[in-house]
Amino acid sequence: MELSKRIRGLTGGGSDGWDVFYRARDMVTAGTPVVELTIGEHDIRTAPAILEAMQAAAQGGHTGYAIVPGVSELRRAVAARLQARTGVPTTMDNVLITPGGQAGLFAAHHAACDEGDRALFIDPYYATYPGTIRGVGAVPVPVGARPRDGFQPQADTIDAAAEGAASLMINTPNNPTGVVYTRETLDGIAEVCKRRDLWLISDEVYDTQVWEGDHISPRALPGMAERTLVVGSMSKSHAMTGSRVGWVVGPERAIAHLITLATHTTYGVPGYIQDAAVFALGQGEALEEQVAAPFRRRRDAARALLAGQNVAKLVPSGGAMYLMLDMRATGLTGEEFANRLLDEEHIAVMPGESFGRAAAGHVRVAMTVADEAFEAALKRVLDFAAKSVR
Repeated sequence: MELSKRIRGLTGGGSDGWDVFYRARDMVTAGTPVVELTIGEHDIRTAPAILEAMQAAAQGGHTGYAIVPGVSELRRAVAARLQARTGVPTTMDNVLITPGGQAGLFAAHHAACDEGDRALFIDPYYATYPGTIRGVGAVPVPVGARPRDGFQPQADTIDAAAEGAASLMINTPNNPTGVVYTRETLDGIAEVCKRRDLWLISDEVYDTQVWEGDHISPRALPGMAERTLVVGSMSKSHAMTGSRVGWVVGPERAIAHLITLATHTTYGVPGYIQDAAVFALGQGEALEEQVAAPFRRRRDAARALLAGQNVAKLVPSGGAMYLMLDMRATGLTGEEFANRLLDEEHIAVMPGESFGRAAAGHVRVAMTVADEAFEAALKRVLDFAAKSVR
């Protein structure tokens, strides 16, 4: 008896991109210390006050089925947050609460795509994007953003791939590159979406981690609110990765159908976790800035270290908790560099090839260990790069 073609084909028949990460974890399990700079997991935990709010909600009895669209207080809080940040009128009817941002991406593509539709996304991309699209029965179509353009997607490149497509997914600040899309870039994307009648799925989970420039939600651009689905999450902004609470914000007609989808899939998010999210959002920007601050410090420290050498080149790092380093001067592919670094230095980074073809020859470094340990590890990475030059 065969499993379905869809479930067997989520990774497209190849690797899921996490090979170096799995090898690093196997080494740790076997007792070999490894400095892990792979995944976007904060080195701080969820704030004690948020956990206390979660515990109080659970002990207070909010442990049964929560209303599927999300508790009204949280939907209103998310709506208020987005309206304040974008100026776009937003109510709770524009909001669906989901079990994390990943579930939001899956739901958004269900809203935008029919079986067999072409769904565009920008390369480099977060490793789950193609599988998410395949999971809804659509066909993933990567659109390359080039290193020479600072990994800013070009409207003409998107337009050339857009014939017959149903959707485009973007992510700014971007994982894996750390690039923050400019207003010019987003205006170009918006024009393509309107001309080609595309849904725009905007992954904005890093919207609180901006070091240079401004985060602009494309939902706020002229004519885009009715065709944009914004995916957000408490994971990165509030160090609540394990709590699994996120959202989709979009037109009321889309959210109404997505509520039906949630009824038939996730059946909502635990109420006590939603109550904790309401509390966390109520702490305002001060808490978000506190959670983001270590990554800003580490990014600044990294820039200083990188200025002292000429092998690794930093992709313009305007936001998020990652650095993308161009290692092509070593003569190694990103996969070769990452695997050799792990074997010889016991430092784990993600090869650029894990995130698509456009980042080949690069590595992604997660700034997710304490400041001194991060600087020491990055210096070792740069020293290793210098001695690896062919």
